[in-house]
Amino acid sequence: MIGDIVGRPGRTVIHEKLSFLKRKYEIDFTIANGENAAGGNGITEKVAQDLFISGIDFMTTGNHIWDNKDVFNFIDSEERIIRPANYPASPGKGYQIARIGQNCKIGILNISGRTFMPPLDCPFRTADKIINEIAKETKIIVVDFHAEATSEKIAMGWYLDGRASLVVGTHTHVQTADERILENGTAYITDIGMTGPINSVIGVEKDKVLYKFLTQMPVRFEVAGGPSEINGVVADIDKNTGRALRIQRIKE
Repeated sequence: MIGDIVGRPGRTVIHEKLSFLKRKYEIDFTIANGENAAGGNGITEKVAQDLFISGIDFMTTGNHIWDNKDVFNFIDSEERIIRPANYPASPGKGYQIARIGQNCKIGILNISGRTFMPPLDCPFRTADKIINEIAKETKIIVVDFHAEATSEKIAMGWYLDGRASLVVGTHTHVQTADERILENGTAYITDIGMTGPINSVIGVEKDKVLYKFLTQMPVRFEVAGGPSEINGVVADIDKNTGRALRIQRIKE
């Protein structure tokens, strides 16, 4: 699973490195968070298709999913992209069941936190309901919890321990060093990080952010340039039990 892709630099490093990483780690299925993939805000159909061509199999999103209005033209029909499931009565789907080869299914759930975030439906109760549905079809369940507060993310990890195969945090764009297998077999990490420009402030041109902090004046943020890297995790999951066997951070 790949951390939040930010703008053209994030897309470029995916195009340049993903095939190599998939061979290196013998990857069967690749998920990425794509909510910032188009110019740092939202996603378009063209950007999504380019990322699929580059080797991504499926994309989750988050609170920036609606930032580019082109998303409304394809989110209902594109089965490889989901938005947070706890958005009330919105377009698109909050979860999906995908196939890996002929004999394996993977359930993918996207939910958004509420602490320092928009006041959506309860993510914990939403996860309860949807995981019960997914479990009828597959034991392999991956959850992207798009949230700001580390406490809320950690709480979700424990809440889903033993019911999800992998729970990863996204949104903050800063990779954490707490990857582990929880007591009942769920692989967990608080945030998988960002795929985009290294010399930036969470993907944004650093001088623009510094000006904002120093002056409190309005400023138009721009995606930074320069060298980029892919952040994420590789997880090994037993397809018969749904339990995680290993989780490893990547930063390449």
